[in-house]
Amino acid sequence: MKIRFLPFVAAMTLAVVVLAACSRGASEAEPPIQAVGTDAISAADDRLPMPLPSGTTAAITASDLALRTQLLADDAFEGRGPSAPIGEKAADWIAAEMERIGLQPGGDNGGWFQTVGMVEQTIDEANSALSFSSGLSERDFPTRLGLDAVIWTKKQAEDKIAFAGSDVVFVGYGVVAPEYGWNDYEGLDAAGKTVVILVNDPGFATGDPDLFKGEAMTYYGRWTYKFEEAARQGATAAIIVHETAPASYGWDVVSNSWSDAQADLVRADGGAERVSMEAWISLDTARSLFADGGLDFEAMKDAARSVDFTPVDMGGLTASGTISQTVERRQSRNVVGILPGQTAPDEYMLFTAHWDHLGKKTGEKTGEPGEDFYRDDIFNGAVDNATGVAGILDIAEAMASETLDRSVLFLAVTLEESGLLGSAYYAENPTVPLNQVVAGINIDAYRPVGMTREMVVIGYGASELEGMLERVLANDGRTIRPDTKPEAGFFYRSDHVSFAKKGVPMLYAKNGIDAVDGGEAVGRAFESTYTIQRYHKPMDEFGDNWDLSGLEQDVTALHTVGLEIAQSSEWPTWYAGNEFEAIRQESLSATGVR
Repeated sequence: MKIRFLPFVAAMTLAVVVLAACSRGASEAEPPIQAVGTDAISAADDRLPMPLPSGTTAAITASDLALRTQLLADDAFEGRGPSAPIGEKAADWIAAEMERIGLQPGGDNGGWFQTVGMVEQTIDEANSALSFSSGLSERDFPTRLGLDAVIWTKKQAEDKIAFAGSDVVFVGYGVVAPEYGWNDYEGLDAAGKTVVILVNDPGFATGDPDLFKGEAMTYYGRWTYKFEEAARQGATAAIIVHETAPASYGWDVVSNSWSDAQADLVRADGGAERVSMEAWISLDTARSLFADGGLDFEAMKDAARSVDFTPVDMGGLTASGTISQTVERRQSRNVVGILPGQTAPDEYMLFTAHWDHLGKKTGEKTGEPGEDFYRDDIFNGAVDNATGVAGILDIAEAMASETLDRSVLFLAVTLEESGLLGSAYYAENPTVPLNQVVAGINIDAYRPVGMTREMVVIGYGASELEGMLERVLANDGRTIRPDTKPEAGFFYRSDHVSFAKKGVPMLYAKNGIDAVDGGEAVGRAFESTYTIQRYHKPMDEFGDNWDLSGLEQDVTALHTVGLEIAQSSEWPTWYAGNEFEAIRQESLSATGVR
């Protein structure tokens, strides 16, 4: 992908020279991550593959948003892979840009960064495997990694992990939820066993609005929860069956997301509490396995929808697995900038966006036979999430010219694509107390669909922030639309949830569906095309034909909401009965706010 903004030809020429220098360095031994200092960084600094923009203004404009998005999504950053020397230069670039527009550093030791300790685990697929043996058919069934299954482990202290002859048990949705009277592990001693689990939760499967949250995914439907629960139950391995509708993405997303190196936070016990192997298998693979165990997959799915479901032994089917891996200690960084408030500097309005993406991968497979979505091996992450970082930087530049009562905290986090790890680390190790963070807004993955008649609020019905946004949109003749795909569980799939779990009221709003030019048909077609062709693929690149008028419209609205909070003494809160309300009240009790 090349930069094509004609007014910046001279700057782009400089970028080519800088990139050449970076490319030479990348072929040598990996250098340690260098933190940007507090002095302004020249566009020629060899720590930045791309120059800082010039000519941006305090106004939030489509052209400024396009420039920042395009620069961050350029091939020069090689997909912004966390801990990768070139990928980490994106964090340097963001810090330098924060400094250029007038923010103050808010990270560790007075700098721009919060260091996030991580491990990178890379499986040697040639010496790793997941296979099954059927006691009924006496057939061995080795899976093809990447095609039939993806496998990994959260155990960080071992280079080789192996198990054999593990009895396979179907545990439905793998949920233990006392508040719903639900226990899929009822009566099962899972020690030493391999559990097979359905994705999402029973409410989605039945469509019953009174079962869990109906079609809206709960946290119990997330793959993260299912693997954690399997570990709590003492299982040896945990396998999730992929299905496109309940997962809300295709098998190619699974294969791409869990191939090559996998990142995790450094675990105090080295991951000893986790199962030996975590895995996804394709739907066709699952059907074959169930048949080998003398079971009908669809019949078992139907049975799992009932509160009376109990675990089902899969007919003598056993699993064996081997993982050969390299484990490297690495570091990535959150980028933290602050605009200090004048009258209540110890109270903060928060804006978040993740800067990382999937980096550079080799040997990627197309999602389906005959597809050709892979023009190169760089996962640029233009929509996901160069748009969000561009959004918070535009808001920061706009607010830098305002008089603020409260401080405003701008946080560009790392390792979102690895399971919200950067935001989770910050939430556990905040640079400012989270009970002094009044509220937050998260920006993640804006589609360039143009102007729309509404904004979509993910997890609608959560907090008073929605009412504030609703008033701002009404001034422009626009409305709020609740999450159009609640079954996808997007509320639990972006960084705001790390702060919500600590009680901070968070707003996660995205571009609307009802396009001013073309209506809902255009908006829905755009969403579908992005999900199928670009999401977590190298085709998520910036396009010269992008219409970012809608991003300008929405970022302006979010800026207005944040500015209102930064210039007031009000503390927006969760609506009564929200799952995070009690946590917030407890955290604020020490401050005297409530």
